[in-house]
Amino acid sequence: MKISKVKRAALYLLIVVTLISNKTLKAQTLDNNDVILRQKIEDGVRVISTGVPLLLIAPDSRSGAMGDVGAATTPDANSIHYNAAKLAFSEKTAGVAFSYTPWLRDLVGDIDLSYLSAFYKINERSAVGGSLTYFSLGSIDFYDVNAENKGNFKPNEFALDLAYSMKLSDNLSASVTGRYIRSDLTQGQNVGTSSTHAANAFGTDIGLYYQKTIGENEDKSFALGLQIANLGSKISYSQAIQKEFQPANLRIGGRYTMDFNQFNSLSLLLDFNKLLVPTPAIYDDSTNVIVKGYDNNVGVMQGVFQSFYDAPNGFTEEMQEINISAGAEWVYNKFLYVRGGFFYENPKKGGRQYMTFGGGFKYNIMQLDIAYLVPTVGNNHPLKNTLRLSLSFDFK
Repeated sequence: MKISKVKRAALYLLIVVTLISNKTLKAQTLDNNDVILRQKIEDGVRVISTGVPLLLIAPDSRSGAMGDVGAATTPDANSIHYNAAKLAFSEKTAGVAFSYTPWLRDLVGDIDLSYLSAFYKINERSAVGGSLTYFSLGSIDFYDVNAENKGNFKPNEFALDLAYSMKLSDNLSASVTGRYIRSDLTQGQNVGTSSTHAANAFGTDIGLYYQKTIGENEDKSFALGLQIANLGSKISYSQAIQKEFQPANLRIGGRYTMDFNQFNSLSLLLDFNKLLVPTPAIYDDSTNVIVKGYDNNVGVMQGVFQSFYDAPNGFTEEMQEINISAGAEWVYNKFLYVRGGFFYENPKKGGRQYMTFGGGFKYNIMQLDIAYLVPTVGNNHPLKNTLRLSLSFDFK
């Protein structure tokens, strides 16, 4: 079945941006070069691009309803994505969850994100978990430059995770996660003069989690979480271009929970996220020489350390690269859940800003959660007017 021109254009835009994001565009005249350089420095609009941004998407409805927080939320089957170290503190022996998120639903009907995750506690101090993230771009008709149909394809991306979590003390745990990634956006088609192929890569996450009960009646608790995610080999769709970084990310967050009585509790949560990927430098378009910032063509670990000091406008710009997620969760009798949150990204670093709402209910071992997103800046978020669903099961 042929699809709309809007969808096909969106896919090719995604492919082209992925393939040329690290190349310098030279469209300005030399006479205006000095003015353009000053504009680039003063504007400071430098969005960091990476390969497989799929790895940064909040896949489940619980965190999706709370502004995408997750570093220190209470453990559940979806913890692998945000901080697998939480799994060692799960009060359940095992759990499994499935989440479904329609994508660009206002434009097309067959792009979606699916997430399947599960965990099992080996003993009181350790747990293992696994997850599969699958992003489908639906059914696409490919055409060459002469508008000749090259066939129907189904581009997709997926990531397969395996995690191990262990308590280091009564209050502290750590985790390590291994990941295999495959991104097949072009299905072997040529993009311009470049031949392409599916991108394959490996990555790892490291997590820490601390929780403690406080208060005279132990009716309050707090938790802190840290995750360094997506450290691994670079991504490439063609031998002819520079490889892309994985979206390496530092997540730091906290949670404060108040139990008002045996039926009601409220949790307040806050996360900070920063990409551990180099910031784009400012180039002189006439000479292709860096005039401010640092070269991005570096190794993975150098890129991680460089990401803390390489912003062309210094400390101010580095702080602009920190995204903020805030959320709240009210629980009634461990049966009814009401959630809300907010996500903020600086306008010069992408400008995503949105409110989130949702809730859920639990019956016996089954729990159903929903999430809804409302953009507060612009109106073009891929999840606007979209209901996200998660279904999970806990086993004692």
